[in-house]
Amino acid sequence: MRATDAVGRYGEDVAAAHVLRAGWQVLDRNWRCRDGELDLVGLDGDELVAVEVKTRRSTSFGHPAEAVTQRKLARVRRLAARWLTEHEVHPASVRVDVIAVLVPRQGAALVDHLVGVV
Repeated sequence: MRATDAVGRYGEDVAAAHVLRAGWQVLDRNWRCRDGELDLVGLDGDELVAVEVKTRRSTSFGHPAEAVTQRKLARVRRLAARWLTEHEVHPASVRVDVIAVLVPRQGAALVDHLVGVV
């Protein structure tokens, strides 16, 4: 596994733990179809949430959330709709969140959870 892949996987683990502590039900992680991948799909109460996770070791190239473009968010919305067509889940609503994880050289990861970004 490449170092960047390991950092990304760690960030996704941190994000999943974060939403579980918040009381969510995690329905899927790294769900893939031919059109792309959803990092995390969960239920926050009766709301389905598709989460894009971005992890960085530093802010040298900006905050991790800055890497989530409008184009990427549009893809996440499309993938969330596709996920719903393939699963027997009927939420009251759907939203897209971004969880930015910053992994410092020392200490715990820093989590910034942006709710309902689109």
